[in-house]
Amino acid sequence: MHTPQQFYIDGRWVEPHSHARLPVINPATEQPFCEIALADLTDVEAAVSAARRAFPTFASTSPAERRQLLTRILECFMARYDAIAEAIEQELGAPRALARDWQAGIGQRHLEQLLRTLDTFEFEKTRGSTRVVQEPVGVVALITPWNWPINQIVCKVAPALAAGCTMVLKPSEIAPINALLFAQVMHDAGVPPGVFNLINGDGPTVGAALAAHPQVDMVSFTGSTRAGIEVARLAAPTVKRVHQELGGKSANILLDDVDLEAAVTSGVNACFGNSGQSCNAPTRMLVPAALHDQAVAIARRAALAHRLGAPDEGNTTLGPVISQRQFDAIQRMIGLGVEQGAELVCGGPGRPDHLPVGYYVQPTIFAGVTQDMTIAREEIFGPVLVVQAYETVEQAVTMANDSPFGLAAYVQSADIERARQVALQLRAGSVYLNYPSWDAGAPFGGYKQSGNGREYGEWGLEAFLETKGIVGWGQ
Repeated sequence: MHTPQQFYIDGRWVEPHSHARLPVINPATEQPFCEIALADLTDVEAAVSAARRAFPTFASTSPAERRQLLTRILECFMARYDAIAEAIEQELGAPRALARDWQAGIGQRHLEQLLRTLDTFEFEKTRGSTRVVQEPVGVVALITPWNWPINQIVCKVAPALAAGCTMVLKPSEIAPINALLFAQVMHDAGVPPGVFNLINGDGPTVGAALAAHPQVDMVSFTGSTRAGIEVARLAAPTVKRVHQELGGKSANILLDDVDLEAAVTSGVNACFGNSGQSCNAPTRMLVPAALHDQAVAIARRAALAHRLGAPDEGNTTLGPVISQRQFDAIQRMIGLGVEQGAELVCGGPGRPDHLPVGYYVQPTIFAGVTQDMTIAREEIFGPVLVVQAYETVEQAVTMANDSPFGLAAYVQSADIERARQVALQLRAGSVYLNYPSWDAGAPFGGYKQSGNGREYGEWGLEAFLETKGIVGWGQ
């Protein structure tokens, strides 16, 4: 990477046309540590044109050639692994262990999974006398968020590349440095010029231009539901494919046979991971009414056990949230919870006393939450858990499904068959039983206003492929 003010277009680091700059803020200190350039429409045009020129040649490469390229990308990613982890710690405020083991580590896991996927994936097959061919969709625009930046970059870039697409990546301008390092990974690996392009910019200017661009064949977007709606609206006149992974408000149903101490504690920790800034976090804990008070007491202990502090301190488990804007939005939601009559068990408004600087949100638990409260229905995107009581399993399922979102759901039970039966009734793209290990090969995406399409493994690869049927092939 030459400087944060440059873009990567057509295989080179180039100076932007735009003169606009944006400071990148360390959320633990509230101070800028560098600044990036923000693209204008001329920069967008340069990046899309480079991708369009490169497409015919790259689309004609074989899956085996693209697999070799991805192998080199994985090698180069590992060579820059430490730098990527350090960048995420600084720009996201992620605790050091989280930044290294998961924020950076998940990029490695996606690349490894995609290489395994390519070993068995059929780009061509015969159905009767018809030959079915999977071909790259074309030039794709990839718009990625700040909360799990490398995760969303790699789970879009890698399958798009494996499919034979060329691309323009617009990462979040709030946490952009890891993306610039990833662009250097692509350069080091020898990705052909124009196949991968990166420009920084904001959503209303650059994201909107990419979504509407007539030479872009597909947009893959991860972010808020509000922004996803705008992307789809802008893409509609050109009838391009739109793939969206949007917001969530995931329910975590604890059945009455669980080890309550373990299930509640793990649920709190899962909700608070990444400072609560995960779209699939289990933010609604549904517990049997008879166990509500006991579960709340356990949740309070689990929340208070977290160490809120600077990312570089070894015992920190919760870092800051990403920005002043995010901090203010979370504070507003906490205030609404109090105003609407939820019981504030711990945490609450304001910064913790020992951290007057930094966007630190106190780990917060609300109890006695009813289905009509704002904190039970809207995504908070911070370390805030709501506990709700249910009388029957049927009611718990109804409560879980009574949401505009459907990204994820969680079920805990000592009887795996009971958990499976509940899972089959939940309207969510991913259901996690008994806090399983993360699976890079599981499809990821949502129902309803949580988006459309799926990412990860073979589903992520298929998202970037068109299907052609050549009828009469077998005559």
